[in-house]
Order: sequence, then structure tokens, then C-alpha cells
Amino acid sequence: MESKIIIRQIDKAEFNKRNIDKWPVWEKEESEFPWVYQDFDEECYILDGEAHIRTIEGNYTIKAGDFVTFKKGLECDWKITKSIRKHYNFV
Repeated sequence: MESKIIIRQIDKAEFNKRNIDKWPVWEKEESEFPWVYQDFDEECYILDGEAHIRTIEGNYTIKAGDFVTFKKGLECDWKITKSIRKHYNFV
């Protein structure tokens, strides 16, 4: 079974090729909330902060410098422990 969250590092060439700096930015203070990725996959690049994501398949930590893919259908709980800022794109 494919993971519903994929966390990896990307280099500057891939960052530029994807035009990530042109993607919208989302910001959120320290908080906790449930979330469902209903209609699309979301790709994001974490600019600042840290969050813990709890899913039925396991727990994940995302932080500045991570490139994260949240797969369509994922149900999770977010716990932002350091105010987060990310570029995001729906695919």
C-alpha cells in the first residue's frame, strides 16, 4: 500500500523546475486541527516551522526544507508546534 504522506528533500534545480517560488503561500500559527485531502493531492514545500501529522498509517513530522506530498483521500490531524509557512500546489 502506497503511503498517503511522502516527505523528501529536493535540490535547488528541482525547486526551480517546479517553479515552487511562484506557488501560493499558506501560513498558520501553533494550533491543532483535523484535515481531509478530499479532491486532489497536495504538494508543498515547508518554508518555516514544524508540524506533527497523525494518520491511521502512522505519525509524521514535517519541518522547514521538506517537500511533502499529501495524497488524495488522506484523513489526518495536524499539530503545528512552530508557526508554519509553506508553498502549496494542488495536483
